[in-house]
Amino acid sequence: MGRHRQFDENDALESALAVFWQKGYEGTSLDDLTQATGVARPGLYSAFGNKEQLFLKALDLYEAKYMGFMLDALKAATSRLVVERILNGSASLQTRNSSHLGCLGINGALACSEDAENIRCELIRRRTANEAALINRFEKARQEGDLAESQDCKALASFIMVLSQGMAVQAKAGVSRKTLNGMIEHALATWPSPAVTK
Repeated sequence: MGRHRQFDENDALESALAVFWQKGYEGTSLDDLTQATGVARPGLYSAFGNKEQLFLKALDLYEAKYMGFMLDALKAATSRLVVERILNGSASLQTRNSSHLGCLGINGALACSEDAENIRCELIRRRTANEAALINRFEKARQEGDLAESQDCKALASFIMVLSQGMAVQAKAGVSRKTLNGMIEHALATWPSPAVTK
């Protein structure tokens, strides 16, 4: 008979997620993962595959557990409210735990070598999908008259994504939630007014 695993895979994945979130993909060693999870390398390999596969599973968990605010925000009644919820949700996530600040996706991609090209491409793919969803939501807002016909929905979505990603970098560097809130308030203050009907 095969030996039964002596650890909870969900707990191990949570622990691995915290390490990847703190140190990024390439900054995390297998020793870091075994120490954090309490699972020896053979057990990790057996349960999750290699480091790349473990990171992707941790990324899936991160999105499922922490990124729900993105989908919820897209359902908001106005484009301004969509933006407010995305940015506030981002700031909350990026500063919620002092041991792993910032965003897993941004932390994971900032220092990727050629050996981690698959990870970099996957993170880009996921961010691109989020931006595409935001473009679609702004186009809907434009059709409904919530944004002027002249507004460039792609540029607006890119701006919000860049701001959110920049906030993640700032949070990782130790910038306070109060400072991030100031950035959000500025973005909302300059948000385009709804189209004016004649």
